[in-house]
Amino acid sequence: MILYHGGCEEVRAPRVIVSELGRDFGFAFYTTDIRAQAERWAIRKARIESRRRRSAVLPVVNLYEWDEEAAGSMAVKRFDNPDMEWLDLVVRCRSDVSYRHAYDIVIGKIANDNVGETVSYVMQGIMRREDAVERLRFEKINNQIAFCTEAALRTLRFAESYHPEVTR
Repeated sequence: MILYHGGCEEVRAPRVIVSELGRDFGFAFYTTDIRAQAERWAIRKARIESRRRRSAVLPVVNLYEWDEEAAGSMAVKRFDNPDMEWLDLVVRCRSDVSYRHAYDIVIGKIANDNVGETVSYVMQGIMRREDAVERLRFEKINNQIAFCTEAALRTLRFAESYHPEVTR
């Protein structure tokens, strides 16, 4: 399977990204199977980085071949839809950066801006979990595949990178 990672640099040797910010599935190297999603993410990150550096930064999309068979013996968690278990993991990972789950790879929906707002309502106690899951059933949510361990990263092989076309 071909996977994509959007950013501002070529990443031949992916690594687990550790950050002070909570991520949907915790510390990981995040990819997607949706090329357009990776391109949008790369362009967004390049714009942010260009403003920060005060000089132009090019977006980069990296392509990887994922050996799913090699991941067969690993702890892989797959969420086909944003359900209660998905929401609980996202809330836990986003609210407690010290939290570590037991999965090598997590496959599921991405908490984009609209979804992220719903997740934040749950985190703040404004919305019940059950209501959030019901609300999310109507959202068009993109996919992400998070590689959370070094063993999981070894199932990825860098294929190539390219600069997506930036439209104004």
